[in-house]
Amino acid sequence: MMQTPIEQLKLSIQPTREVLLSHPVYSQIKDFEGVQDFAKYHVFAVWDFMSLLKSLQIGLTCVSLPWIPVGSANTRFLINEIVCGEESDVDEQGNRVSHFELYLSAMRQMGANTSKMDQLLRLLQSDRPIKDCIEAVDLPIQVKQFLHFTFEIAMHAPLHVKAAVFTFGREDLIPDMFTQILNKIYAQHPDKIAIFKYYIERHIEVDGGHHSELAIQMVKELCGDSKIKWDEATKAAIDSLKMRALLWDAVCANYLV
Repeated sequence: MMQTPIEQLKLSIQPTREVLLSHPVYSQIKDFEGVQDFAKYHVFAVWDFMSLLKSLQIGLTCVSLPWIPVGSANTRFLINEIVCGEESDVDEQGNRVSHFELYLSAMRQMGANTSKMDQLLRLLQSDRPIKDCIEAVDLPIQVKQFLHFTFEIAMHAPLHVKAAVFTFGREDLIPDMFTQILNKIYAQHPDKIAIFKYYIERHIEVDGGHHSELAIQMVKELCGDSKIKWDEATKAAIDSLKMRALLWDAVCANYLV
C-alpha cells in the first residue's frame, strides 16, 4: 500500500527524532539540581513555542479589524482550539494559566534561575527587534541559535513550514526515561517539584495527545496535494529537531554552571 504524505514525512524525520530522544541530556538529569538546570534553558523552548503558535493563528485567522473570513473554517478551528489550550489551560489547582506561565511557576517553586528569561521579557517590552533582544541576554550560543531559528520560521516562513515545525519539532519529545527520573525526584522533593511534574504530565497529555492530532490535521490541510510543500515541510521538521538537539547541548554544556 502506498504511504500517505504524512506517513512519508514521519518516516523521513524518524532517524533525527530518535537521535533527539536518546540525547544524553536525559540521562544527565539524575537529581533535583539537574531538574533546576534543565529548566533554566528549557523555559526558552516553552516560551518561543507560544510565539510560533501565535504566528500560525495570525496567518490562519483574522486578527485585525474589520474582521473578514480568512482561509478555511477547518484550519481556523484547528489553530484556535490549540491556542485556547496553550494560552489558557488550567494549573494543578484548576486556575486558568498559559503553559508558559505554568512553567515559570514551576521554576519558582523549585528555585530554578529565571533571571535570563525575565531579562528577555523586559527587553521585549522596549520594542527592540527580537534578534537584538536575544543577543542582549547572556545565553549559551546554542540557545541563541535555537531562538533565532524559531523566530526566522515564525516571522518569515510560509504557513505550511510553520505548521510542520510546530507539529513535529515541538510534539511529544519526552522519553519514558525522563518521566521515570522525574517521578523518582518528585518522591524525594514533592514540595519543590509538584508544579513541574504537573506541567510535564499535562504536556504529555495535551501537547502529545489531542493537540498533536489537531496539528497533524493542520499540516495535512496546509500541504494538501503539493509535493513541493510536503518536501519543504519535511526539511523544516528535520531542521527543527536538530535545533532542539542544540538546545539540549546547551543544557549539557552548562550543567550546574
